[in-house]
Amino acid sequence: MAFQRAAGYSNLANGNFSPTIYSQKVQLAFRNKSVIQSISNNDYMGELSGYGDTVKIIKEPDITINSYARGGTSTPQDLADDEVSLIIDKANEFNFKVDDIEAKHSHVNWESLASGRAGYKLADTMDQECLSYIEGQISSASPDHLIGTTSAPQDVQLAKTSGDFTPLELLNRFKRLLDEQNVPEEGRWAVIDPYFAELLGDEDSKLLSEDFTNKGIVRNGMVGQGMVRGFQLHMSNNLTTSGDGPSGTGYGYLLAGHKSCVATAEQINKVETLRSETSFADIVRGLHVYGRKVLRQESLVGAVYHTA
Repeated sequence: MAFQRAAGYSNLANGNFSPTIYSQKVQLAFRNKSVIQSISNNDYMGELSGYGDTVKIIKEPDITINSYARGGTSTPQDLADDEVSLIIDKANEFNFKVDDIEAKHSHVNWESLASGRAGYKLADTMDQECLSYIEGQISSASPDHLIGTTSAPQDVQLAKTSGDFTPLELLNRFKRLLDEQNVPEEGRWAVIDPYFAELLGDEDSKLLSEDFTNKGIVRNGMVGQGMVRGFQLHMSNNLTTSGDGPSGTGYGYLLAGHKSCVATAEQINKVETLRSETSFADIVRGLHVYGRKVLRQESLVGAVYHTA
């Protein structure tokens, strides 16, 4: 009992007049914003039928252009049939139970509550794994699309010194690298972390200000309704960080690319309820199976950075 009692006062001595009340409104955990579905394509999902299935995607052959002189000879070129494979090889699951007594006497629906959280966690786990995979696929040679390294992160700050970038200058570099590879402007995206988003806001980018965009500018990770240097920005906490992050002594990752550069596919997203064999309880379990593949390395750029 929280109330104090005067010395010698013995009325309702056990304090049962003030019972503990459990609210039926449950405090939900904060949700991270998933971005992988927004930056990837699922063009090949319909060609997959189950776990372990593979789609072999034939790449467009390159054609050699030669000069020709009147009366000269021409030799046919052999076409290359290079391919990449999208494999469904990632699987995650959850499994919990609710005892019949707990379900009967509880004031909240634990099965529904936990299932909702589990569904979010499956999506968040896929998002984190896919972004980490994409980070590892950035080409550092032919073409070199990686700015900074884990041992020498790129400095990004507003009051820059020699060799530093401002946030918008870094996005300019991303744009130039994609332009050099003839990557289409439509469909370009960039995934940034909250530190980089803060720097962009401090750089007075009007496209990130609610004064110049619609209210509620962050939906499913999307930042703003306009484009910044040709990129649709998405903010995520699932990008890789090291140490105390890019604003400290560690570093963070930034990603940019075109929607055609990454393919994702999901085949099993199943939740089922069954009776426990060893107790009076319902078991709820779920399975999520998916695959991901970088198809066009040349249309993917990234940076390992810190804010100095």
